[in-house]
Amino acid sequence: MPLAQFADPWQKIPVRKTKTEIIDDSIGDDDGGPATSDEGSVKEINITNVVKEGSEKADPRQFELRKVLGQGSFGKVFLVKKLTGPDAGQLYAMKVLKKATLKVRDRVRTKMERDILVEVNHPFIVRLHYAFQTEGKLYLILDFLRGGDLFTRLSKEVMFTEQDVMFYLAELALALDHLHQLGIIYRDLKPENILLDEDGHIKLTDFGLSKESIDHENKAYSFCGTVEYMAPEVVNRRGHTHSADWWSYGVLMFEMLTGSLPFQGRDRKETMTMILKAKLGMPQSISQEAQSLLRCLFKRNPANRLGAGPDGVEEIKRHPYFGTIDWNKLFRKEIQPPFKPATGRPDDTVYFDPEFTAKTPRDSPGIPPSANAHQLFRGFSFVAISSEEEIQPVLSHGHISLRDALQFSDVYEMKEDIGVGSYSICKRCVQKSTGMEHAVKIIDKSKRDPAEEVEILLRYGQHPNIITLKDTYDDGKSVYLVTELLKGGELLDKILRQKFFSEREASAVLHTITRTVEYLHAQGVVHRDLKPSNILYVDESGNPESIRICDFGFAKQLRAENGLLMTPCYTANFVAPEDLVSKMLHVDPHRRLTAAQVLRHPWIVHKDQLPKFQLNRQDAPHLVKGAMEATYSALNRHVPPVLDPVGCSTLAQRRGMKKLTSTAL
Repeated sequence: MPLAQFADPWQKIPVRKTKTEIIDDSIGDDDGGPATSDEGSVKEINITNVVKEGSEKADPRQFELRKVLGQGSFGKVFLVKKLTGPDAGQLYAMKVLKKATLKVRDRVRTKMERDILVEVNHPFIVRLHYAFQTEGKLYLILDFLRGGDLFTRLSKEVMFTEQDVMFYLAELALALDHLHQLGIIYRDLKPENILLDEDGHIKLTDFGLSKESIDHENKAYSFCGTVEYMAPEVVNRRGHTHSADWWSYGVLMFEMLTGSLPFQGRDRKETMTMILKAKLGMPQSISQEAQSLLRCLFKRNPANRLGAGPDGVEEIKRHPYFGTIDWNKLFRKEIQPPFKPATGRPDDTVYFDPEFTAKTPRDSPGIPPSANAHQLFRGFSFVAISSEEEIQPVLSHGHISLRDALQFSDVYEMKEDIGVGSYSICKRCVQKSTGMEHAVKIIDKSKRDPAEEVEILLRYGQHPNIITLKDTYDDGKSVYLVTELLKGGELLDKILRQKFFSEREASAVLHTITRTVEYLHAQGVVHRDLKPSNILYVDESGNPESIRICDFGFAKQLRAENGLLMTPCYTANFVAPEDLVSKMLHVDPHRRLTAAQVLRHPWIVHKDQLPKFQLNRQDAPHLVKGAMEATYSALNRHVPPVLDPVGCSTLAQRRGMKKLTSTAL
């Protein structure tokens, strides 16, 4: 289709250090008078040549659509696989925008986002690999971050520890500082815009509301962002600088630590009034260092805000809250993230909204803009300059799609049952490519959310006496957790089978178990289902060091300062053994021995001095196991608590399980 003629195309938006450049200050959803005038003529967003000479220009035919990751009024975000070129097989996120539905301000923001992504190069900021267009659509090819966003974790009420928050905030501070050094105000900081890569490191994304060409002397005046995260100077439109990002940084910190927003009214007007005038209610459950940092960030005078001074981010890095952070190691990604997403396949989308991922990916033909509203994004195309080492193609398996090629049944051969529970079944499996034996726990997602169990295993599975998680798969209905195969059997079976079992051996076994439990408690993890059937040996040697604690289906990570569980245990067929030492079984939990105290008990400390003679034992194993089951069944006859749907939770009600949307009034 021939394009309409034009006389005065838009030139590249100049990089000006003035305080007059405003994306949009109009009230309401439409663009007001100037926008209507703009639509009456043909304009061009002109972008200078940034394509590497000799590089391949991309087009939609080079990408295979795999899944829908998100969708909005202007377009969609797809998971795609590159089909040609040196990065063939690589997975990307493809952001597709319809030109015809973009308002003037949105066209400018799209151009701004593309310009910023071309300019930045930072380990904690999402990378733009390609940008191209068709007559009706714009395409941005970005990193695919398999871990989803921080909003997903918050909405599931997996409360963060201060250590978690410290790590994410530290990486985020480096990302924001990089933008500020380039003269960019981010202006839309919120959990939805912070993604996690496959290792758990953050990536800042969505630069549609960012502002270029701002130094510390000049200000921007646009009213944009997400209201709850706006700084006071953004709300009152008196002009804002980079310091506005550090206020939003404080809001994000507050939300991650408490699960609630510091300033939120019944409507937008009340929220803005609170941001301007309300006194901050400081939660006393967080550390003094965290409270101090929040107070330094929530300064309504932006000049007094931490990070606004001449030293910039160095002021924040020097704060005692970050006293344990090695910033050089952090930048090099040498610090282990607190959470590693459980992704068994390269195209896993378990951390994305199933409302979108369940849809059939389809990029319908874009409707060309009308002649009087056409926007030609001349020079929009871009190809990132990448070294060969940066390209890590995903190997293709003939004509089989990646999703099909990496189904559990294609990688492993299922064998006999090992154990059956209320919510899961455990089977032996064999990896087809190596012949190695593993165990797979198959969890019914309709009965139990496995996210907490997977997170705990990924975080703490490196401990020598905790079962190791090898791989994960998700077919939509069930989650498959592939672990090491423990061939030595259960602890109680091992004791009953053994003809000779001494007090010294019993002490060594208890020492290993208690040491592992102490490690979990030190990390804030409570197993809540510790019983002989969940304590297994790796092999038949009987070596206490080969013991593994497994089945973390009921485990929880404690967050409360008092160390008590914040959620009720669903059920428990086995609790603290009531036939052990009376000090371990005291009815008052505050007087009951801790794991650390058990390890200091003489029976454990001096285990090598204990007698080696055989202990008395029951010759009928089935009677022993039956008696134990009856004992613990009687101890747990209480009525299990009724759990309300997740929609009844405080966070779900506050957020309505909907992501907060950005606003530009």
